[in-house]
Amino acid sequence: MIGFRTVLPVLGAAGAYAALVRPRLLSWGATSEEANRVYPGDELIPEATGQSTMAVTLPAPPERVWPWLVQMGHDRGGWYSWDRLDNTGHPSAERIVPEWQGVKVGDRMITMPNGTSWFTVAMLDEPRTLVLRADLQVPTGRPFDPRGTYPSAYTEGVWAFHLQPVEDGQTRLVVRTRGRGKPRIPERVAGIVLGEPAHFIMQVRQFQNLRRRLQTEPAEADRPRVTAGSGD
Repeated sequence: MIGFRTVLPVLGAAGAYAALVRPRLLSWGATSEEANRVYPGDELIPEATGQSTMAVTLPAPPERVWPWLVQMGHDRGGWYSWDRLDNTGHPSAERIVPEWQGVKVGDRMITMPNGTSWFTVAMLDEPRTLVLRADLQVPTGRPFDPRGTYPSAYTEGVWAFHLQPVEDGQTRLVVRTRGRGKPRIPERVAGIVLGEPAHFIMQVRQFQNLRRRLQTEPAEADRPRVTAGSGD
């Protein structure tokens, strides 16, 4: 039988994580105002059971950050994170590819080599807002159409990128996630134990790699020109 002395440290560690660590993971890099703000795309997941807001300042204006974001996808530019974990080992793009810039609402950003899983572009406002949505059956992980009948077990969520110009020609990139699913209790346990830490690890890595790419990308004259409205 598990004794009180065994359980107590576990409860203490869980309490410390909930009170001290988890709030930092869910709002890494974001100000209080950014974390509490309502963003475009939040309404797509009403009554979300999970939410995070992470942010970073990038050394380029939104017009230069935007092309890197819209070319994401396994069969395109990758995700700029830990490629061995989220891109089956394929290296993410190190340059802007003009052929990958014509993104529009409804397009899919493939997440698996066989094309059976994807993010859907739910909202697009160049170069300010890119909202990706995933609706997956549990446990198969296969997408379903949220406009129809929901499966008995599912997760749905958004991964949203919000760009704001700041001083010195830089960009404040705020990434908001919101999600929910059923059955409610297993979905929340999986989200807290697995989903939130995994998102933190991958998102911080993406921030780092975007920064590096922006710092080393070609000069203005050597970059392909991406005009406003190209994603409409």
